[in-house]
Amino acid sequence: MGRLGTESAFEVLARAKALERQGQEIVHLEIGEPDFDTPAHIRDAAKRALDAGATHYGPSAGLPELRTAIAKHITETRETPVTPEEVVVTPGAKPIMFFVILALANRGDEVIYPNPGFPIYESVINFVGGVPVPIPLLEETGFGFDLEVFERRVSKKTKLIIVNSPQNPTGGVLERAQIERIADIARTLRIPVLTDEVYRQFLYDGEFVSIMSLPGMREHAILLDGFSKSYAMTGWRLGYGVMPVPLAEHLTRLMVNSASCTASFSQLAGIAALEGDQTPVARMVAEFKRRRDLVVEGLDRLPGVSCRSPRGAFYVFPNVKKLGRPSSEIADRLMQEAGVAVLPGTAFGEHGEGYLRLSYANSEANLRKALDRMAPVLARLAS
Repeated sequence: MGRLGTESAFEVLARAKALERQGQEIVHLEIGEPDFDTPAHIRDAAKRALDAGATHYGPSAGLPELRTAIAKHITETRETPVTPEEVVVTPGAKPIMFFVILALANRGDEVIYPNPGFPIYESVINFVGGVPVPIPLLEETGFGFDLEVFERRVSKKTKLIIVNSPQNPTGGVLERAQIERIADIARTLRIPVLTDEVYRQFLYDGEFVSIMSLPGMREHAILLDGFSKSYAMTGWRLGYGVMPVPLAEHLTRLMVNSASCTASFSQLAGIAALEGDQTPVARMVAEFKRRRDLVVEGLDRLPGVSCRSPRGAFYVFPNVKKLGRPSSEIADRLMQEAGVAVLPGTAFGEHGEGYLRLSYANSEANLRKALDRMAPVLARLAS
């Protein structure tokens, strides 16, 4: 248990809530959650499912009808044929990364992952006794994989490679050439690749490339996706993985031994999400792009701050190195003195030092308020 980490966004959220209970107003830019309601047709599908009695145990791998809908969706969006037997449905997408690392990494095995990156990658690698092998994501390369470091660090000890594009926390997107090089090495050394594509729909600039769609990668790729972000369903706890059938069978046994199954009414709502009107998704993504531009422009005007415009997800990762303070101190000062909850870059790994992460999944009014409040605090830190 001492090796198990946490997700700082929830810790900062708890601290912010405590300050709110004391009467302080907080603008929440720490948590990665769309501020939109789940679309009505999805909620209606869940209500019908509840009324029809979909409140009992279901198959541990997921309802056959949802697995079929997911297989069809992935076949269409990743342009590679997928069967329902390759799909495992879980309560949220996080169990897929937990189960995959648990299934593939023994004590002493190396796992390559992006840093700064989603903190649960490193946490679970440590938890199972594996060896975390970070690949720095550098601002000067658009926060893409440092391929020179990657090629030096991959070895026969590597049992899993994790990639995430569009990426949390930086908003970076891996270029096709980067993904093709990662795929070449994975195929040659026969290393599985966990591709975290939860933010696929939140792509504002450039091309989305899934490593699963590249030649020869079907037997090596494990796709992670879910409904939380694209359909504003964070509280529904509905995610899935797509992987070779033998691994799917192992993950199903892990589901049997842990959560048993995913709530049936949530799964039936998931079918409505995939097969129903996609207009709410497009509308939400367009709004996030507008907010991105507003926030990047505002951050670039703040003392000691520069901000690269993210190409995906709904986060900005501004550079605050000119302030000459640890990012954790800057984040604390912004919370205490400005009433703005943000995360230090180090919440996402050692290579996040010198950065902050802000979620722009909040209203325009609150984003403008946060920028106004941050200015005097940062000016004091810069002086």
